[in-house]
Amino acid sequence: MQSKPRIAIVIGSTRPTRFADKPAQWMLAQAQARGDMDVELVDLRDHALPFFDEAASNMWMPSQNPEAVRWQETIARFDGYIFVVAEYNHSITGVLKNALDQAYKEWIRKPFTAIGYGGVGAARAVEHLRGIGIELQMVSTHAAVHIGGGDFMTIHPMGGNQPMEAIESHIQASAKTALDELLWWAKATMAAKAAEA
Repeated sequence: MQSKPRIAIVIGSTRPTRFADKPAQWMLAQAQARGDMDVELVDLRDHALPFFDEAASNMWMPSQNPEAVRWQETIARFDGYIFVVAEYNHSITGVLKNALDQAYKEWIRKPFTAIGYGGVGAARAVEHLRGIGIELQMVSTHAAVHIGGGDFMTIHPMGGNQPMEAIESHIQASAKTALDELLWWAKATMAAKAAEA
């Protein structure tokens, strides 16, 4: 079994004016600085997924669309995930929900956490994400990173447009806890899978 879990930071928005890159890059730096996980960005912009139109989930039959298959192959390489979550009308983005639906087998028994942003730090969207993740047989961390209220307006381009470092002292502890939990669950699920093999 490999020693370091492979973790994907999934950027869950594709809008041309999205804000997601700023927290994604910050979270990438936090994860890489630890040295105990291999982390890379996975951008939904790089995956031209159709709206889910398969005959069934790939749990029951292989997907036919080549982009869906490429997406499944991409996420299958990882042992855990950090979702970058925007809150749209109290939930996750449509493109993130579609990406989650485009796979099933690849998510099973893998952990995830989130970094969310918006008026209430994407708390409602992250709660929806957790419900979806459970249905996909994933393991959610208890902790997540929430960038909301004044912190959100401090770093957002339509607000103060300051760097992430301006709010780092407010969110670093939750990021550390979320990453600690993600690492623990990644190692636990990897060991359990290795024992089954």
